[in-house]
Amino acid sequence: MGIIRIEDIAHVRFAAPDLAAMRAFLEDFGMHCVEEGGRLYGSGSDGRPFIHVTQPGQAKFLAVGFRAETIVDLEMLAAAEGVPVEELDEPGGGKIVRLIDPDGYGVEVVAGQAKLESSLPFADPPRNTAAAKPRFRSTVRFEAAPAHVKRIGHAVLKVRDFRLSEKWYKDRFGFLTSDEVEAAKDVPLGAFMRCDRGDKPADHHTLFLAQLPGELGLLHAAFEVANLDDLMLGHQHLKAKKREAAWGVGRHIMGSQVFDYWKDPFGNELEHWTDGDLFTAADPPQKMPMSALLAVQWGTPHPMFAGKMPPPPGLVSFFTALNIRIKRLFSRQPKGTPA
Repeated sequence: MGIIRIEDIAHVRFAAPDLAAMRAFLEDFGMHCVEEGGRLYGSGSDGRPFIHVTQPGQAKFLAVGFRAETIVDLEMLAAAEGVPVEELDEPGGGKIVRLIDPDGYGVEVVAGQAKLESSLPFADPPRNTAAAKPRFRSTVRFEAAPAHVKRIGHAVLKVRDFRLSEKWYKDRFGFLTSDEVEAAKDVPLGAFMRCDRGDKPADHHTLFLAQLPGELGLLHAAFEVANLDDLMLGHQHLKAKKREAAWGVGRHIMGSQVFDYWKDPFGNELEHWTDGDLFTAADPPQKMPMSALLAVQWGTPHPMFAGKMPPPPGLVSFFTALNIRIKRLFSRQPKGTPA
């Protein structure tokens, strides 16, 4: 069940040596930015005070933030972990509990932040399809502009030991598995995990933990935009600004969302997404092959598959060792046992 059940992801936190360069990128990406107390805060249109934080320093991912429902939840978590509930001296105020996960990532749990009225400053006109024609005697006309970020949706962390990290996050925050990714039967590499909101809908994943070779760090953070038109306008704007594209546009298999990945000036990967899956606590976990992780239903293949990007350091040796492990596992099965 977890000590508490978080209601959503709240923010991601970075350090960077040049806040002006980060601000220019985030504004091109579609966030509203303010500087306060020596830090840069990026927000969307969901009314939350911030969803992206950058503080001065050597370029580095620092922490992922989650939102608890109440300050009472924070107090329960703090008591269980033996840490204080602190005042959050950042836009929106509120309270915060700071933890460190098994891989050394900062985990910040917030509650009680002031919230403005949410909005969606982008037109979402009815769409004509082969089955229905609701848009009649009206045109579709969009101005060139950045995408309109609504909210933060999820973060993806590289971990050393998936099962250890999975237990740590589930024991504290009540995450539910949507899809567990396997290299082979009963050889897990990670899982897409969602918030337990009972019978309320929750995103297919709020956190994805991936046990992969190479240096630890944030693989990406994802931000929801208004719709497909908005995502494509954002793609066009970032391309015109000569920002570094990472992967997209396409539609994922697990989570189903339409995606578009870009890199900020310091190498952090951020995703625009729209039209993702929603589930409740009643939906059971699924197991999916690793092949579905980087495959697409349509769109741009992953750069590794397209030959535009070399495998990460250690990936070849990692999968060689994994293949040996799988073969040994199957060789121990009695004859006639199905693989």
